[in-house]
Parts: sequence; C-alpha cells; structure tokens
Amino acid sequence: MLPSMLPKSVLTQGVVLGITLMLGYALGVVWQWAWNFLELPTPRGTTWQTVVGASYLALGLVVSVNLWRHVGWQNSLRGEFGMSQIGPTIWGFTLPLALVVSGLILIVGRSLRKLFNLFVRWFDRHLPRRLALLLGGLVFLVFVWGAWSQVLVDGFFAGANQLSAPVDASTDEGITPPESTLRSGSPDSLVPWETLGRQGRNFVASGPTVDDLNAFHGGGAMESIRVYAGLKSGKTVQDRADLVLSELIRTGAFEREALVVATTTGTGFLDTHAMDALEFVTNGDVAIAGVQYSYLPSAISLLADVDEVRETAQVVFEHIHEYWSDLPDATRPDIYLYGLSLGSLGVESILTSIDIINEPIDGALLVGPPFVNDLRNQLILDRDPGSTPVMPVYEGGHTVRFMDESGLAQPMTEWGDTRVVYLQHASDPVVFFSPDLLLDQPEWLTGDNRGREIDDEFRWIPFVTVWQVLTDMAVANSVPEGFGHVYTRQAHVEAWAAILRPEGWAAAETAALQLHLTDWRDDR
Repeated sequence: MLPSMLPKSVLTQGVVLGITLMLGYALGVVWQWAWNFLELPTPRGTTWQTVVGASYLALGLVVSVNLWRHVGWQNSLRGEFGMSQIGPTIWGFTLPLALVVSGLILIVGRSLRKLFNLFVRWFDRHLPRRLALLLGGLVFLVFVWGAWSQVLVDGFFAGANQLSAPVDASTDEGITPPESTLRSGSPDSLVPWETLGRQGRNFVASGPTVDDLNAFHGGGAMESIRVYAGLKSGKTVQDRADLVLSELIRTGAFEREALVVATTTGTGFLDTHAMDALEFVTNGDVAIAGVQYSYLPSAISLLADVDEVRETAQVVFEHIHEYWSDLPDATRPDIYLYGLSLGSLGVESILTSIDIINEPIDGALLVGPPFVNDLRNQLILDRDPGSTPVMPVYEGGHTVRFMDESGLAQPMTEWGDTRVVYLQHASDPVVFFSPDLLLDQPEWLTGDNRGREIDDEFRWIPFVTVWQVLTDMAVANSVPEGFGHVYTRQAHVEAWAAILRPEGWAAAETAALQLHLTDWRDDR
C-alpha cells in the first residue's frame, strides 16, 4: 500500500495485496515452526497477552492509516500522469479480492504442507524423528522442484504458446492485405499475408500514406517500404532471414536513403509510434524490416525467449548486412537498428557482436530497455561523473546518448558519426527493476538522482521495494503515453531526427512535426 513507481488498478492492487498478505503469513509460519523446532518455551501469562493485544492494535492502526494514505498517493500520482482520481470506495472491491487471492494461496500452501507431512511420516516409521524430517524435506523439495520445472514451468510456457498462437492467427478489425508492391503480404510479396501473424499484418497494413507525409513536408514524399516475416513464414530463423532479405531486394529497399533493421517485441510487435515518426522524419525515404521470433508477450518472453531474440536479431542483421556490405558505398542506404523493450536486447546483441568501426552502422534507437540489457547497465555504471543513472552521460556522449520525454540529456553538438540513443522513462519499471533492489538501495532513488516522474514519497525499503517495482511491471503498459513503458510519437520524433540527421533538418522542424503528429493522431 506504500507509494511505488506507478498507480495500480483495483484488480492489480487486490492481487498484489493478496499475495503480500500470504508472504507475511508464510514468514510467521516459518518463524513459529523454527521456534517450536528449537523447543523454545511458549510465552504465556497476562503480560504476554497484553503485548499481543497491543501489537494487534498497533497493526490495525498502521493498516488503517495506510489504507487511507494509499488513496492519497495514488491520486497524487494519477494527477501527475493525467489519470482519473479514485476514492476510498475502491477498498470495497480491493480487500475482498485480496482475501480471495490469499485464500487460494493458503489452500495451495496447506496442500503442500500435507504432502510434506506425508513424506515425513513414511520416513518416521523407520528412522529417528529428526532424520525423518531431514530426508522427508529433501524428498519433498525434489518432488516440488521436479513438478515446478517439468510440469508447471514447461506446462505454463507450452500453455501460453497454445493460447497465444490463436491470437497471433487473428487479424484486427480494419486491417486488410496491402495492395502496394512495397509491402510484405501484398499480391507481389514473397511472404503470404496469412503467415505474417497478427502484429506483422498490423505493421505492413498501417502507417502514414504519401498524402499524410506531403501534408507535413509540402511534397516530395515517397511510400515507405515495410517488409516482415512471421513465425509461420519460414521454419527456421535463417529461412525467415532469407525471406526478409529477398523482400528487401524485391522492393528496392537498398536504393532508399535509410534502412532500419527492427527487432520486434515478443509477439512480433513494432511500435506504431516509432514507425510513424521514422517515416515522417525521412519523408518516406526509408525501408523497415522486422522478423517475429515468438508468440508470447514480452513479459513472458523475458523469461522464455531471451536466446531466441538474440539469435533472431543477429542472424537477420548479419544476413542483411552481408548483402549491404557488397553494395557500392555511394549508392547503398545508411543502416540503422531499432528495438523496443525486449527488442532492444536484440539490438544490444548486434551492437556487441559487430565491430562498429570496421562494420559500421549509422545509428540505433533502443526504447524502454529492460533490466536484462547488459550493455545499458554497463553504460550507467561507467557514466561520466555528475550525470545521473536516469539520464547518464557516457564518454561525453560521443556515440551513446540517453533521453526521455523532455528530450536528449545533451545538446546535438559534438556527436560522432554513429549515433546510439536510449529512450527511457524514469517511471518505467521494466527499465529500472533489478533483483539487487532486494538488499541494495538503487542510485535512482537517492537525492538528485531521482527522476522527475518518481513520487517524492517513494522510498527504498529492503525486501519491499523489489516487490513493489516487480508488481509495477504488471501495469507498465496501462498508463498514459509518456509514462511507464508507453512512449510517445513526439519522443520518437526527436530521437529519430537526432539519429538520422535529415538534410536541412533543424530543431524547428522537430517541434513542428511533434505538433503535427498530435493533430494527425487525433484525426485518425
């Protein structure tokens, strides 16, 4: 109930509170078991009863105060985020839900305890009591671990895939196969429409038209190229990479000014905000290539598909880069990388697997990088003195720079030929979660290092904060644009303009396009 990074819905808060109640109950059970196991005396008498009564009273007071304060800090944060306010009546829904969740957990816990006792009783018939407890406990742990890893975990991911595959096969309302030869899934495409997957179909069938681009630039727009391969488009990663390269060649992508190799999120999603902003900045003179590697949402892919995202990103990039390298320098496009969330991990796997000096890329945009991104984490650790972990400066910003919705941490001057941008929000738990929060206070919650979106009442507490930020990840995509894990077109405009450096482009064009996209979005 204490302040955290993001406001939570009634449903999320109820589930979180229910789980938290049972964590506290479990700690009490373990403490009591240890006390009895050590055969320590049980406290009794009037004094002890008074202590227990006072403890219950104090606990009730603390809970009541925090129930009330919870509404206050939630509304403070909701006001900052532009969300609707809530009232104390939410507890009429949240508390019953928490009790249901805690009750279900209690049933599971009691069932496991009965199973443990069953093993112990079997050994107890033949062995001394404490040896029976030890062996029974070991057998119980082996049994539970086997059931967890082989049945629950594998079964969960298998079930998640089974549930996600039909969603991937569906097509959103209003999405129809493109007629343009410059899109995958069109009549001339080497990739059949039905194999693209739901997110792939959304990608190739959307985006600004030439008229949309001309309305801002005043003319000269080109239709952008969008190519894509879904999981069903090829049996292997190499097959899908071959298809994408063939599509790039077929559509004339290597004759464009810019080529962007985009690593998708878990479901194959490419953020429309990023793609639309890219095409507006380039006036359509760009080709974008994406390849799906999973059916699972990124939150689950983060646990199951980390190897797949790295492999897909590297294989696809290397295949395209090999063809691109043989083209004349004067005519081939500039080559860029893009990745959102787990997709940014794929981009990092490329950046750390190539020699940027001898095998140059012109730039990369990594948005909402998750905590597993080792390169980003190292850049923050090695940042220049005086910069913060939220907006770090690394080696004067010669190659890599960080930004949020307010813009780049540094001015555009003194930036090298290869430009890498990390776009991240201070309020994005996907970015700032870390297992180290368990026992170590993070720098981003100290003094002037705090991000502008972080509530002043949010404080680090051992064991507590790691749970708060972990649960914040569940609502990271449920907040308005510009907060959490939801990034705006306006931020993408500034990032792409900084990376691509269009000829004659100035800060005034960036501001004008940011304003134009606000109106353009509302008109659609």
